[in-house]
Amino acid sequence: MARSRTALRRGLVVLAFLPSLLMSGRQTVVYPDGPSLEDVVSGASTGDTLCVNAGVYSLQGELVITRPLSIIGCGNVVLVAADKHGAIEIRSDHVRVEGLRIIGVNRSYLEDLAAIWVDDVRDFVIQNNRIDSCFFGVFCTKASSGIIRGNHIVGNAVVEAQSANAIHLWYCDSLTIEDNDVRSHRDGIYLEFTDYSTIRGNSSTDQLRYGLHFMYSHYDLYTENTFARNGAGVAVMFSNFIHMNRNLFQDNWGPASYGLLLKEIRDSKIANNRFSENTMGIFMEGCSRVYISRNDFEANGWALKIRGSSDDNDFVENRFERNSFDVASESRQNPNRFFRNYWGDYHGYDLDRDGIGDVPHRPMSLFSHMTTRWEESILLMRSSFIEALNFVESVSPTLTPSDLEDPSPLMKPVSTGIYGQMKLVEK
Repeated sequence: MARSRTALRRGLVVLAFLPSLLMSGRQTVVYPDGPSLEDVVSGASTGDTLCVNAGVYSLQGELVITRPLSIIGCGNVVLVAADKHGAIEIRSDHVRVEGLRIIGVNRSYLEDLAAIWVDDVRDFVIQNNRIDSCFFGVFCTKASSGIIRGNHIVGNAVVEAQSANAIHLWYCDSLTIEDNDVRSHRDGIYLEFTDYSTIRGNSSTDQLRYGLHFMYSHYDLYTENTFARNGAGVAVMFSNFIHMNRNLFQDNWGPASYGLLLKEIRDSKIANNRFSENTMGIFMEGCSRVYISRNDFEANGWALKIRGSSDDNDFVENRFERNSFDVASESRQNPNRFFRNYWGDYHGYDLDRDGIGDVPHRPMSLFSHMTTRWEESILLMRSSFIEALNFVESVSPTLTPSDLEDPSPLMKPVSTGIYGQMKLVEK
C-alpha cells in the first residue's frame, strides 16, 4: 500500500510539471531589425520561448503558431496587423502569448478577423496583452482548458451592425476568463455553446449591446465582475445551470436596457449581486427554477420585471430600496415565490420583535402593472391620482395578482455579501 501511495505521488508530481516540461525548449530573443517575427516563429522548435524585444513589428499576414511555443513581449512590443488580415492564429496546444500590444485588425463583413484567434486547441494562455481598435479581440473556436487573463481590450464600436466582440467563445469548454478590462465593443464577452467555464473579476463597460452574453451555454459561473454603462449588463439566453454571484450591474440605462436579461433559462442561481441605477435590474422571460437571493436592488427604474411565462422562481432575502418600481408583471397570477425580502417602502409593523413584519407586503403597485401594458402612462408617475389608485388597489386587489406578496418581509436587510457595500463605478 505504501509503495502504491509513493507511485501515485510521483505520478501527480509529473502531471503537475508536465506543462513546463513541454515548454522547456530554448530561448530566442527577437529584435525588430532582425529576421521577421513570422520567420522566427516558423523556425522555432517545440517548447521554445521567444522573447520579443521592444519595437514595432509589422506583420505581412497572420502569425500562425502550429507547435507549442511561448511568445513573450519583453518591453513595449507593438504588433501591427496586415491589411485584411488578423494578427495571431493559435493552432497548437500548449501555446502562451503574453505582454504584446496588437493593433490594426480592421473591420470585415466576410471574415471574423481577430487580434488573436484560437482554433481547436487546448491548454493555452493569453495573458497581459493590450488589444486596441481591433475588430474581434480574442476569438476562440472549439478550444478547451485555456486561460484568457489580464488583457486590456479596447474597441471603437459605434454602430452595432459594424462591430464585433472583445472576447468571443464558440463551442468551447472549461475556459477561464478573468481580470480582463474590455470596453467599447458590440459585446464585451460572448459565449455560444460554451460549457463549464468561469468568468471572474472582469470589467466590461461601454459596450453597445451586452457586457456579457450567454447563448446555449450551460454549467458556467460568472462572479466578481463589473458591468457598467452597457446597452445591457448581462444577457443569459437559452442556458441552464448558470451561477451568477458577487457581480456589480450599474448604470445600464436606456429605453430597453437591463442590468440582467434572462430568457429561457432553468435551474440557475443569482446571489450576492448589486443592481444599481439600471433601467431594469432583472428582466425575466420564460425562466423556471431560478433562485435569486441576497441581492441589492437600489435606485433602478424597475428592480424586477417578470413576464407571466416565468414560474417556480424563488426571491429570498433580497434588498429593495429607492427603486421607481420594485416588481412589475403583466400577469394576473403569480407563479413565483417571495420570502423574507427587505422592502424599503414597507409600512408594516413587528409587534413580536422577531425581525419579520407581522403583515404581508405587496410589492407590485397598480401603476407598475399599468406601465407594463401602457408605457405612456409613465408620464403620470408621482401624481396624486396615481397614489390614490395604488392605495385602493393595495387594500382590495382587483387588477394586480392577489397572490404576489411577501408573507414574511424583513424589518432590516440582511448582509448581501462583498458587493453589498462596494463602491460604485465612477460615471
